[in-house]
Amino acid sequence: MAADSTAVRRRKWSFAASEGLRLAALRYHSSILYRPRYAGPTPDRLLIAPTDLRTSDATLAHDFYAGHFVLAGVPVDVSGVPVFAVDPPSPAWARELHGFGWLRHLRASEMKVSRQNARALVRDWIRQGGQNHPIAWEPEIVARRVISWLSQSPLVLEGCDHAFYRRFMRSLTAQIRLLRRIAPDGPHGLPRLTMAIAVAAAAVALPDQDRFLKQAGRRLEVELERQILPDGGHISRSPAAILEVLADLLPLRQAYSARGLESPPAMLNAIDRMMPMVRFFRHTDGTFARFNGTSDTPVDLIATVLAYDDARGAPPSSAPHSGYQRLAARETVVITDTGKAPPIALTDGAHAGWLSFELSSGGQRVIVNCGAGGEIGSRLRRLSRTTAAHSTATVNDSSSCRFMVGTALARRFGEVIVDGPHEVTMERSQDDEGSAIVVASHDGYAERFGLVHERRLRFSATGHRLDGIDHFRQVRGGRLSRGSKDSFAIRFHLHPSVAAEKLSEDGQVQLTLPDGETWQFAADHDVEIEESIYFSETYGNLQAEQLVVYGRPQSRDQAAWWLQRTGLGKRSSG
Repeated sequence: MAADSTAVRRRKWSFAASEGLRLAALRYHSSILYRPRYAGPTPDRLLIAPTDLRTSDATLAHDFYAGHFVLAGVPVDVSGVPVFAVDPPSPAWARELHGFGWLRHLRASEMKVSRQNARALVRDWIRQGGQNHPIAWEPEIVARRVISWLSQSPLVLEGCDHAFYRRFMRSLTAQIRLLRRIAPDGPHGLPRLTMAIAVAAAAVALPDQDRFLKQAGRRLEVELERQILPDGGHISRSPAAILEVLADLLPLRQAYSARGLESPPAMLNAIDRMMPMVRFFRHTDGTFARFNGTSDTPVDLIATVLAYDDARGAPPSSAPHSGYQRLAARETVVITDTGKAPPIALTDGAHAGWLSFELSSGGQRVIVNCGAGGEIGSRLRRLSRTTAAHSTATVNDSSSCRFMVGTALARRFGEVIVDGPHEVTMERSQDDEGSAIVVASHDGYAERFGLVHERRLRFSATGHRLDGIDHFRQVRGGRLSRGSKDSFAIRFHLHPSVAAEKLSEDGQVQLTLPDGETWQFAADHDVEIEESIYFSETYGNLQAEQLVVYGRPQSRDQAAWWLQRTGLGKRSSG
C-alpha cells in the first residue's frame, strides 16, 4: 500500500508541476509586458458572421432590457446599475456574462430596442466592464466571447455609427491576437479546442488573413486530432463535449464554405466521426445520457445538430475508444460506461461512474445517473461525481477512484482524479436468442478492498427485459474473509418522473412511468427504496428515488437482478 501511495503522490506532483509551468507561460503571455506584441492594424470590417446554432429565447430579451439577468440558473436584478459593475453571485454567472452567449436571445427578439440594448451592453464592456474582471480574461471565456461577437455581429453592428464600429473592431482584434498567442498554453481539453475554433473563425471572418488562416487551420487540426477519438467521442469521455464541439464546428464549416475556402481536412473528418456519436448518446426522449459531467442537454440543439447529418444512419452499438456500449431494441435503449479514466489533466469534470448504466423506454427515462451538480469545487459537484451518484455498485460506500480534494493543489489545479481503476475490461457478444450480452469489470476497489467489480448485462432482443449480475471477485492477495465487514450497495437511480412501489416483501418493485407504462424490478438480495437527487440546471435539483440492493461479498459474492416491462403505456397501447 505504501508503494501505491508513493505512486499517487508522484502522479499528483507530476501533474502539479506540468500545470504550474503551463500557468506560468499563460500568465507571461497574457501579461502587460507581452501586450505590445498584440499590437497591429485593425481590420476595417467583418466579411462574414458564423451562424449560432445554440437555442435562443426571445422572451429573455425583455428581461435583459428590464435589467433582469438569469445566467447559470441564477437571477440577478441589475436595474439602474451597469451589469458589468455588478458583483457576480458566482463564477459560473460571471463566465456566462463575459462570454456573451446571451446575445443570441436579443437577436431572436428581432426588436429594434433589442439591437440597441445589445450595442449598449457591448459598448459598456469595451469601456470598463471587462477590463478589470479576471474571469473575463480566462482563455476559454475570451474564446467564447470572440465566437459570440462574431456570430452576433449583425445584431451589434447594424445601424451603428462609425466610432462604435471602430471601437468594436479594435477590441475584437485585440482579443483575437491574445488568443493566438496563448492558445498553446490554454487549459487542456475542451477549453483549448474552443480557443482553436475561435481563432479559426476569426481568420475566416476577417479580411486579409491568409497567413493566419493557415496557422489557425493547423492549430485546429492539432487539437481535433488530439481530442476527437477514432470513434467520434471526446477525450474527456463527456457526451456533452461532443455537442459543444459540433455546435461550434458546424458553423465554422459553413463559414469556410461561404468564403469559398477549403476547410481543414481534420475538421471535416472530426465532424463525420462525431455525428454518429450524437445518435449514440441520445435516449428515446431525445436527451443525452448523463455520464462524466453531462446533465441537461437541449433537445432542440441536438435536433439542430443532427439536421446537419447527411448520413442519418442508425447509431453505432459500440464506442470502444470512448468506452461506452449501447444496447437498443425497438423503443428501449440501454447505455453503459465501460471505459477507462481520461488523462489526469482532463479529469476535473470526470465522474467515478464505472460500469454505470442508463435505461429509457418509449420516450421516457427510467434508470439514470444523477448528473453534474453545482459549480466545480462545490459540495454538490463533489457529491455528483461519486460512485454512489451513479447506477452502479459501491463497496463500503466509497468511490471507485480518488479525487484530489481539500488541498492547496486541488484549489490551484482542480479536483482531478489521482487514482482509480487501472484495468477496465469489456466483452460483448450475442446469445442464441439474439440477446446482447456485455460483460465488463474494473479494479477500482482492488487495492483498498481486494475486490474487482464485474457486471454482466443481458438485454433481450425484444427490449422488454434487462438481466444483470454484479460479481465482486476477490483478487490474489485480497483481504476478504468471513469475518470481514465489507459490504456492497448496487444503486439504480430513477428519473424523477418514475414512481416506485414495493409489490411484496421479497423485494419486487413496480416502476410506473408518466404514460402508465410499467416495469418490474427484482433481485436475489434485499431491495430498498431510498431518496435520490436529480441534478438539473434547467429545472433546479429535483427530488427522486433510487433502488438499492445491499449485500456482503464475504457471504455471497454476487447479486443478480432484472428489469422487465410488464405493462404498456397510453402512447404504446394507443
